[in-house]
Formats: sequence, C-alpha cells, structure tokens
Amino acid sequence: MKRIFLIAAIFCSAIMVLQSCSPKGAATTQPVRRGDITGNWVLNDITFDGVPQTSVKSLFGESSYKCFVGSAWRLTNSGNGSYTLGGECGAKMQTIFWSASPKDDTFQFKKLYEGDKAKNVTEGYRMVIASANGDSMVIKTPVEYGNATAYIVLNFTKAQK
Repeated sequence: MKRIFLIAAIFCSAIMVLQSCSPKGAATTQPVRRGDITGNWVLNDITFDGVPQTSVKSLFGESSYKCFVGSAWRLTNSGNGSYTLGGECGAKMQTIFWSASPKDDTFQFKKLYEGDKAKNVTEGYRMVIASANGDSMVIKTPVEYGNATAYIVLNFTKAQK
C-alpha cells in the first residue's frame, strides 16, 4: 500500500513539473521597443473605441481632434520632438518632450513652449501603445465616458524619407 502511494506521489509530482514547463496558451507579443517609436510619423486616421465620435470635441488641448488627421510627428531618440498640424485648423508646430515605457506599453509627452525645460513641465498626456513595429503605430488615448474608460485611437504610419 505504501508503494502505491509513493508511486502516485511521484507521478503527481512529475505531472506538476511538466505542466509548469509547458507553454501557456498563445504566443506572447513582443514588447514595444523605443526604436519602434522613434522617427517621423504621419497620423493618418483617428477612430473611437467605446465613445461616440460626436462626444469628442478636442484632443491634446487643440480645438478639434480633426486638426490632428494628417499631422506630422517627429520623435527623436533623445526624447525631443514635435508635431505639426495643418489643414482646416491652420498651420501650427508644437514642440514636445516624449518618452515611452516598454514595460507597461505607455507613451507620454509634454508640450514645451518658448523657454520651457521638460523637467519643469508637470502636465502632459499619457497613452497606451497598442502596437508599434517601425512601419505603423497605434496609440490609444484613454478618456472617461460614462462609468467606463473609452479610447481615442490614433493610427500612425511611418513618414516617407
């Protein structure tokens, strides 16, 4: 009888060890690297997830989110950058300081005005990097809508050199 319990215990232990070493479900996605984000980008499209388009009036302190469609973003490896608006909203270039955290897939930036130093600016924007592969990038801006978090989805493509 002791032998049966010993064999059963060894068998269960072996199963647990093998189970802990087996792959868990689908393959995990690769974390976003800073190199996937640096460069020149064009914001081609803005979509809405969980919030009606008519409820969104402004984006990043600009009068309309539509001002950003077609905007050009320059993100250097040093964290300095800018975005340039055009079209119906009038031409405007805004200097920014940006950073990305691959650990929690976030992208954030601060607007910098004449004479500002990034370390002294305390307000900015924090977003979720949904995907970035060097040729395209999707960033989701969280907004509160009702009792839930909804997203303004920014779809970028790499600018041609």
